[in-house]
Amino acid sequence: MKRHTILVLLLVALHLPASAQQAPQQTSNVQPVRANQSQIAHSQDARLAKKWGLRDDEFARYRELMQGPLGIYSPNLDPLSALGVEARSDEERRRYAELQVQAEARRVEKLLAYQRAYDEAWQRLNPGMQRVNLPDATPGTAAVRGSGRTAVFVRDGCAACGPLVQRLQSSGAEFDLYMVGSRQDDARIRDWAKRAQIDAARVRSGSITLNHDGGRWLSLGLPGDLPAVVREVNGQWQRQP
Repeated sequence: MKRHTILVLLLVALHLPASAQQAPQQTSNVQPVRANQSQIAHSQDARLAKKWGLRDDEFARYRELMQGPLGIYSPNLDPLSALGVEARSDEERRRYAELQVQAEARRVEKLLAYQRAYDEAWQRLNPGMQRVNLPDATPGTAAVRGSGRTAVFVRDGCAACGPLVQRLQSSGAEFDLYMVGSRQDDARIRDWAKRAQIDAARVRSGSITLNHDGGRWLSLGLPGDLPAVVREVNGQWQRQP
């Protein structure tokens, strides 16, 4: 009996060190994983900062801003807009405005190039079939039709755009709606029109048209943000109150 007891105690004593060392080993493995994830996130942010022309500390501030009220009110706000809106000085505001103008110019150039390719492909693959983007100019141009009708520029995620369009619709006005940033996606415009409660019958009759912006808003060079209601007056496009 004594021999059996001694043997059990000996076995327990031999196993204790191994199990005691196991827990610290598992804990220490977690730390390198977390450190690695942090490095990956930091590296991704550094690449994004470079693409937007920002310093690492500026992009970090953008991340911080989007975790606060700004991110709730405008969840899809780009870094330059967010930093510009929350600028801490006139100098900062000018810097982000200039960076955004440069970024928008590059974006519009790409959009127009793609618009030309898209128009070509549509005519080649679907000749005679009507699109949501009703032709209003020579393929590849960014002109707004000068028919005397009102042109309304909106953007997805714009809180004031839907109510403005609904007021115009209720007044019985005929207008051409242009979605900025639609990425030539017809479904995006249709979905937005449904959310804005645009009358489908009026779209079918042509009293309201739905169009891709394709750089038209920037080509007008008008001040102010979206939504925007514009009309051609004496050969010049003017923003309406």
